[in-house]
Amino acid sequence: MKKNGKQIGLIVLASVIGLLFLIPLIWMISTSFKNDFEAIAGGLNWIPENFTFENYLYTLTGDGVDVPIFRWMFNSLFAGLAGTAIIVAIDALAAYGLARLDVPFKKYLFPLFISTLMIPFVITFLPMYMQFSNFGLLNTYAVLIFPYTANAFGVFLLYQFFKSFPKELEEAAKLDGANKWQIFVKIVIPSAKPIIWTLAIFSFMGIYNDFLWPLVATNSPDMRTITTGIAIMQQGSFTSSYGKLMALTTIATIPILIVFLIGQKQLIKGITQSGIK
Repeated sequence: MKKNGKQIGLIVLASVIGLLFLIPLIWMISTSFKNDFEAIAGGLNWIPENFTFENYLYTLTGDGVDVPIFRWMFNSLFAGLAGTAIIVAIDALAAYGLARLDVPFKKYLFPLFISTLMIPFVITFLPMYMQFSNFGLLNTYAVLIFPYTANAFGVFLLYQFFKSFPKELEEAAKLDGANKWQIFVKIVIPSAKPIIWTLAIFSFMGIYNDFLWPLVATNSPDMRTITTGIAIMQQGSFTSSYGKLMALTTIATIPILIVFLIGQKQLIKGITQSGIK
């Protein structure tokens, strides 16, 4: 009984915490189906009195709003997917090299990589901006992708898995005539699929949701991302149109939810396996 009571208590606590995270999402979706008058009035009515799709139609068709909303979505998706692919490729190679190969000074390289996690982003913000400016890459897709591709967190996450990966499997593949690259691609990477999915989801969410860097590094309306676009609309056409603003925000949330739902199972496996030595 004591054990069951403890489990029930943990379930209730987890449910309350989950609800706290869901409340803003529910309010956002509810407001997106309200007309402007009802949305501004606020109150505790979570269910719209005058349910309408007008906000979504207005936002998607762009009637009266001369802004490239679909281009903003494309920019965010393209930067997120391309950046995630580069992060996974680079971090997997770096982590495997540090965990398995005879890399010179690797005893010092790994702590050096991890130490970069302690450096606040604001410190590297200005030097990184000046570098891209000197190369003439501001307001391009390169400036939206490359700043994220050196990810020490990914190296750390994958290093833990590769370090604990059974050497016997690699040795068996080597006896069968496989070289190091074939062992990495055909043996190690498929086994690391849950960890790689975990890294990919976190990386995509970080790039897609980033606001400050795209805001500073781009100035053309066609190169803005959806996060900066929402801020622009909040200060512009949708200043007092909360329903339309929440509709745009809901649309922007959909890609993140799709990615999470696709990789949810692998994400749970990855988090579990990353804690096993």
